[in-house]
Amino acid sequence: MSDNQPVGLSADQPAARPTELLGFDNVLFPVGDLGEAVGFYERAGFPVAFRLDDIGLAILKVGKETPGVLLRVEDGIVPRTPPWPSPRVWLEVPDARAKGQALAAAGIPLLAEPFSVATGWTVEIADAWGNVIGFTDYLKRPGLARSS
Repeated sequence: MSDNQPVGLSADQPAARPTELLGFDNVLFPVGDLGEAVGFYERAGFPVAFRLDDIGLAILKVGKETPGVLLRVEDGIVPRTPPWPSPRVWLEVPDARAKGQALAAAGIPLLAEPFSVATGWTVEIADAWGNVIGFTDYLKRPGLARSS
């Protein structure tokens, strides 16, 4: 080992910079009722990774990734209806228009019809507390899409 190489790191694997962004951990959505929220997201296609009713918390899976959507009961949060300015989380799906049809068939209203974006199509939904999730595809730019 050279005197310049940090202990525990191989020469072909540089150290991460302490302030580097490495990826998402979880996306947190405040909700008013855990049971209602979990039911909504299950109908939208999110499997429940785990649920802790005693502390008002549920983690929903997103694809094969470990991070997911974290639902947390917050005191005083009340339902609200769209439209409103809100942060949005978009998740990749193979076909956003097909996802929109599946959401509608599950009784989940779309915020608008699927719309065209630079990479493909996107459709958005909102839960009862105003959390907005979009489902987007890469049908126009398949080279950028994740593999299943």
